[in-house]
Amino acid sequence: METTAVRTRLVEVVVPVHNEQRALRASITRLHTYLTGNLPYGFRITIADNASTDNTWQLATELAGELPHVRAVHLDEKGRGRALRRVWSQSEADVVSYMDVDLSTDLDAFLPLVAPLLSGHSDLAIGTRLARAARVERGPRREFISRSYNLLLRLGMGAGFSDAQCGFKAVRTEVAQALLPAVEDEQWFFDTELLLLAERHGLRIHEVPVDWVDDPDSRVDIVRTALDDLRGLVRVTRKALSGAARRTAPAGAERAALPQGMARQLPRFAVVGVVSTLAYVLLYSLLRQVVPPLAANAVALLVTAVANTAANRRFTFGVKGPGGAVRHQVEGLIAFLVGLALTSGGLALLPAGVSHGVELAAVIAANAAATLVRFLLLRAWVFNPGRRARGSDAR
Repeated sequence: METTAVRTRLVEVVVPVHNEQRALRASITRLHTYLTGNLPYGFRITIADNASTDNTWQLATELAGELPHVRAVHLDEKGRGRALRRVWSQSEADVVSYMDVDLSTDLDAFLPLVAPLLSGHSDLAIGTRLARAARVERGPRREFISRSYNLLLRLGMGAGFSDAQCGFKAVRTEVAQALLPAVEDEQWFFDTELLLLAERHGLRIHEVPVDWVDDPDSRVDIVRTALDDLRGLVRVTRKALSGAARRTAPAGAERAALPQGMARQLPRFAVVGVVSTLAYVLLYSLLRQVVPPLAANAVALLVTAVANTAANRRFTFGVKGPGGAVRHQVEGLIAFLVGLALTSGGLALLPAGVSHGVELAAVIAANAAATLVRFLLLRAWVFNPGRRARGSDAR
């Protein structure tokens, strides 16, 4: 006698949507068919409509009535993070997850994503487009921005995960519900903030290489999202330094502390960085009137980089006297080259004919990313106290 397997665990898949009437029916039908045939666990698909102004909500309710294990939730305010918070905080599933409505990520990665969470091996799981085994098709502009942002997270924030922005993630429900009260962002930075908070509490993050194809109809404003992400990073860093991020963590989680000396150095570096950025913007704007953008950027960045290294040498890292000053400037030029690559790349990706304001916003955003990379290089290499001590011993 043939029996039907009983699915005893429950996975909730949230699909946040905003004005997605064209893609919604095909994507949810495809996802439902796939999970029914391939996932050996119980599942529920939740369409989280956040303030759509087209027929998305009507289609969502129709799909909930037509397909088993599909439901629809409506929010009056826009925001992917807001939609995920609403559903995840109320879920009774064992694992909560989400994926983008365009299903850019190959669904064959979903079981490897949730299985380590259901087994108890990991606490969170993310799809990564930056692993060697991943296969990705997307344009050079999005590739550059994505890799720069994740490099910034690793170098500036010490992040151990490789891809913060891939719309393909899962979390054990009790972990999500413990962390959510400490996550402030309601938009695109929600993912990054959740992952940084999880790492700070010593939670285990599993990564799954994915096959991913860029959606040409994506509604994401890349420049605005990048600026919002940078503002989010500044806020998270400020909270970490002030101690405001100390919240109750899930049982067994251990809190990671800032490296020794960083709590004193970061505020000073930030002050020097703000002054340097203002000087850079002023000099760039003046030079831009007489030379092309790439040349103006290179000169403005070189001048402010020399001054920045000297200021950080004295005020941030407490190095006094002329000893080693030339070497510090030469090594500081390595950080300058990183900044030059980021800002030049940002300018090169801008379409022809953009306004001066857009051009300036692009170089400021790239310069902000380069600033965090500069801090890590200065702290870990140029002004590393252990390196200075070894030099003194050698003498």
